[in-house]
Amino acid sequence: MLSGVKAGLVSADVLRREQQELRRHERNNKRLEEESRHAMTIFRDKSGRKRDLAQEWLEQRQKAEAESERDKQYAKWGKGLAQERQQQQNVEDAIKEMQKPLARYIDDQDLDRMLREQEREGDPMADFIKKRKAKENREKKEKPRYNGPAPPLNRFNIWPGHRWDGVDRSNGFEQQRFARMANKKAVQELAYKWSVEDM
Repeated sequence: MLSGVKAGLVSADVLRREQQELRRHERNNKRLEEESRHAMTIFRDKSGRKRDLAQEWLEQRQKAEAESERDKQYAKWGKGLAQERQQQQNVEDAIKEMQKPLARYIDDQDLDRMLREQEREGDPMADFIKKRKAKENREKKEKPRYNGPAPPLNRFNIWPGHRWDGVDRSNGFEQQRFARMANKKAVQELAYKWSVEDM
């Protein structure tokens, strides 16, 4: 039978032995039941290794924090960094102005500087100042420079011209020269180390 006892007509001794065996088996199982009742659940991954849930939770939390930090950064960049700086400057200027007294006198340097920086329509001196600044900027004009990928080194550290297309048309002499210099330096350093090895 499923319970483990013999089926059919059995003697009293066999029946008693079977019942004792069942009780002993139940006592053994009862102890295991008590032990397993308060045991912690063990979670395993697909390969059968134990999972550390606290560590996984901590990693997920750190990942979520890093993602939220990155989202905040992208949101900040989306608004525009220059606009945010300008807004901060406007707030600081407004706070500075609020701290000043309401009455402004002729010797107020901030007011004087603000009025001088304003450009007024029909100001005859404004055109003269603009022309002078434009002339100074033209005089300071620099020659165009090459701004592309880093050019190969040469002996004289001369930068290529602004019209260079980035193609190295040399015969390789410069690279061979730098390789010989590096090799010579390495041999000298190795010889020095070998000579002071016994000291």
